[in-house]
Amino acid sequence: MSSFVFPRTLIVAGLLASLCVSSRAYADQDESRFEAAGYFRVMTRPDFQGGNSKLGYSNLYGRLLNEGPYAALEMRLHLLAEDSAAQTPWTRVHAKIEGGSIANVDSSRGNLGEFRLSQLYAQAGNVLLKDTVWQLGTLDTYFGDLGLYDARLAQIFVDTVGLSARYRGESVELLLGVGDAGFALKGDRYNSVLTAGGTARLRLGNHLQLGLGAQVFWESKVEGNRFAPHDTPDIAYEDFVRSEVVQRFVEVNPGMELFFPRPESTSASSAKLVAYVGFGDLGPLQWNSFYANFIKKHPEGFTTETFGGESYDIYLKNFTDERYEINVGNEAQLSIIPNRLDMAWAVLVGRHWNRDNNILAGEDNRSFFSTVLRLQYYVTPELHLLVENSLAREKSKKGNLFRNHVDSVFQSTDGISDARGLEFGDSNTRDTWQGKIGWVLSPLGSGIYTRPSLRLLYGVQHSTQTNAFGNSFVETLDDFSTFESKEQHLHHVLALEAEAWF
Repeated sequence: MSSFVFPRTLIVAGLLASLCVSSRAYADQDESRFEAAGYFRVMTRPDFQGGNSKLGYSNLYGRLLNEGPYAALEMRLHLLAEDSAAQTPWTRVHAKIEGGSIANVDSSRGNLGEFRLSQLYAQAGNVLLKDTVWQLGTLDTYFGDLGLYDARLAQIFVDTVGLSARYRGESVELLLGVGDAGFALKGDRYNSVLTAGGTARLRLGNHLQLGLGAQVFWESKVEGNRFAPHDTPDIAYEDFVRSEVVQRFVEVNPGMELFFPRPESTSASSAKLVAYVGFGDLGPLQWNSFYANFIKKHPEGFTTETFGGESYDIYLKNFTDERYEINVGNEAQLSIIPNRLDMAWAVLVGRHWNRDNNILAGEDNRSFFSTVLRLQYYVTPELHLLVENSLAREKSKKGNLFRNHVDSVFQSTDGISDARGLEFGDSNTRDTWQGKIGWVLSPLGSGIYTRPSLRLLYGVQHSTQTNAFGNSFVETLDDFSTFESKEQHLHHVLALEAEAWF
């Protein structure tokens, strides 16, 4: 691992150094040529119940107390200054480095291997077309954030490097892009995944915005390339999920291991649709943001099974090409009592399904509903009282996925133990409630999203699932285990946090 992290650390450090040197070199000419901004979140959360210092499993219960440390640095260098009045050509470069580890805050202890150069692109405006910005490099774009969840549902091109053109008019904004998403989708099993898409945003005065976007992916058939889409024929889905494909083949065809079916070359496709509606500046309603997406996930490559001392690749395109998601979120920000009490209320709903999987309980066949309500009372402009509640229900569509009891193996369907069963727990539903309360010190004054903020918070969670938070508890029921299983449904943390934009 260290042999990989060290060169990547040098690259990141070299990029920062070169940009800083460039900024100093230009400083005497024009200090505005180089700009830097960033974000950080750092905290300590003593957890006396053996957890990993997060209140629950995920941001589905609200981002507050469910996120770890994070830092980002964005840099922009103007190579040719922009003159909006003259409409002359301009150009700049942009880089962003981000990651989720800070010394002594998490297990990675600030290792730079946890950071990445997530964005690097060049922009040029008013070249060939007026009011149009060309972008070459990473193309990530989104309509906005579902702030209480720290989620971006209406986002495309987050996985793409390529070329885009964005037209900005007085009330209309159009974006078209094309590129390759192969490394983002397939990692070190890279194969080109061509992608194209775009967005359209309509602004109707200061009170209403509408947005639509789409992105499609295509991975072509490439015979002879083991990382291109393939199918292993004549296998059952149950054997695949149990990792028993080769075993079943040998049982049916004794001594025929050398004739295990060869993969058949094919192509693969996927798609994403997004929508956004924003309105506000209407009485106590500051702004309301509605986001939605529909996703057809890209098929996976292959998995490897070992049998009789030999390894066999099982290709999965046919078993992973019908996985779908619909996710919908809404957040309203209101001023209940001007300059005294603000409220943010968000709802997140999702349905995920896999038409290939009719037997295995998993997150590919589930639905969820979550709501988060935050109130922030301004004792003074700088001292705030924060209260937040969240409630979520998650439901598995293909059997028991959640473990409500440590002895769930004895609490399964009809009380019958099944060592070969495809269910994990004793319930198909997980209900989770979280409450948070504490003080916020905000030097810049009022506002739920005003930063920097220093927070002293207490959080409590109750879940129907036992130990529904990151932990290192023993889950085995072996009588000879050194540690016994422990059942608990309440979880508490105390947090001291700092969060800032700079």
